[in-house]
Amino acid sequence: MAILELSGVSKSFARNGRGKGRSVKVEVLRDINLSIRENEFVCIVGRSGSGKTTLISLIAGLIKADSGSILLDGKPIDGPGPDRGVIFQNYSLLPWLSVFENVYLAVDAVGPNLSEHEKRQRTEHYINLVNLGAAMTKVPRELSGGMRQRVAVARGLAMEPKVLLLDEPFSALDALTRGTLQEELARIWSDTRKTVVMITNDIDEAILLADTIYTLTPGPGATLGPAIIVDAVHPRGRVQLSALASCQKARRETLRNLTAGVKSKDVGAGNFAVTLLH
Repeated sequence: MAILELSGVSKSFARNGRGKGRSVKVEVLRDINLSIRENEFVCIVGRSGSGKTTLISLIAGLIKADSGSILLDGKPIDGPGPDRGVIFQNYSLLPWLSVFENVYLAVDAVGPNLSEHEKRQRTEHYINLVNLGAAMTKVPRELSGGMRQRVAVARGLAMEPKVLLLDEPFSALDALTRGTLQEELARIWSDTRKTVVMITNDIDEAILLADTIYTLTPGPGATLGPAIIVDAVHPRGRVQLSALASCQKARRETLRNLTAGVKSKDVGAGNFAVTLLH
């Protein structure tokens, strides 16, 4: 049974057109249909500008669809809520608060009826889960980029949402830090089995983490391609990505879906191939 279901979802935005005071409506997403099971890890892969962030913002309730429905546990999403935790590319930490205080703030917001002991216990649990127990009293400026993103992950998990939404959370990090955090996220997901929807432009990241991969067609009017199942047990190691036939098959299908209908001169432009295959 689906915990999250999108049916016929479309979204357009008004943009400035030619001529003074004129605007045109650009369709970003068209007829998005998606069904996600509880405890499933789903990655949505797409080119820059294909509407990935728009899609995650719709699920988060930050913007409203023009048409279609988005249901969480069978109920319409009509705005942001604690049942969806969101982790963005930037860390969005309060710079004057410590690691503990940044995570505690989220726990306090979603669990006002918890006792002080329960709030502290939950906060410490998720900070330890991302291996930052020794840094609880540090403020963001004392942390590396990777550590700051770990705080953001801990904060999202500490809300104990029904669905965790990740919008390219590691894209601003260097390759080594990104690889480390991908493996950390794989470990955390194996421990918590949280329902996750992750946006990425990295095929190998998707194969490393996801049960199911969907691709977004190039915009405007992007839509989702068919489900691509990654048939490999969790947690996965990077060696498996090249050694397992099932992972290679998922990689070929994902790349084929991403490049379908795209002119060859556009595939190499804007670091598209490099971004997806690094």
